[in-house]
Amino acid sequence: MNPEDEPAAPAILEAPRFEVLPLRGVAEHAAHLPPAGTVTVTCSPTKGLSQSLRVTEELRGRGVSVVPHIAARLVSGPGHLRDIVRRLDGLGVRDVFVVGGDSKTPAGPYATGLDLLRALADMGHPFDEVGVPAYPEGHPHVPDDVLSEVLCAKQAFASYLVTQMCFDAPPILEWLDDARRRGVWLPAYIGLPGIVDRAKLLRISVKIGVGDSARFLKKNRASVARLVLPGSYSPEQLVRRLAVGVRDRDRAVRGYHLFTFTEVEATAQWARQQGALVAA
Repeated sequence: MNPEDEPAAPAILEAPRFEVLPLRGVAEHAAHLPPAGTVTVTCSPTKGLSQSLRVTEELRGRGVSVVPHIAARLVSGPGHLRDIVRRLDGLGVRDVFVVGGDSKTPAGPYATGLDLLRALADMGHPFDEVGVPAYPEGHPHVPDDVLSEVLCAKQAFASYLVTQMCFDAPPILEWLDDARRRGVWLPAYIGLPGIVDRAKLLRISVKIGVGDSARFLKKNRASVARLVLPGSYSPEQLVRRLAVGVRDRDRAVRGYHLFTFTEVEATAQWARQQGALVAA
């Protein structure tokens, strides 16, 4: 059997993470997730942290394991941060994901994710896990050497990293190898697109600038043609290739982080199907 034809690594099924947008009705979609599934709730400048917290509260009320994003630039100050931490602690949240955020102007003293991580550490936060983002194909506004330096600094305050969405296995695996050589020891969740409408995924990937993957999609006619066809993109082949790479060398990968872009049911169904394949 070709290694690429082997079943995907069970990690995607044992500890799947599904990223959702804090939109109305998302809690109903969560009912379709696997029992062991974890939902990560994003936040944005337009909807603010309050909307993300409301969705987190609703999901927790349904017994869902939730990882809310806390965008540093949306936190107005120490008092606001204490209120956020108190509210999440009261909901039983034990894992948070800290990002810098996309707001052009910070609402308070926290201009970067590192600033907020330090503030959380200073207050003695109650969380067992704190995640941070990583960018295997670069960030549209931050030089690679700065990204590397900041990620190393975040390790003192974080317990895992999540890589930005990517469509190709080699850049992810190469980045993980390079990160380990540079002293980044945080375990990783690999960020992948879920079962998402191809045209939507192409628009999103170009808009957020997913490094070489976005450039590849724009330049490669065959890939673009596949994405603009009716139907949805599936990460199945990408997961299989990654599973082989992770198995061949210890890259400290915990599992996969699936960007659903509101298409939660389809992505959850795919994960269940992969689980049946592995168990067979």
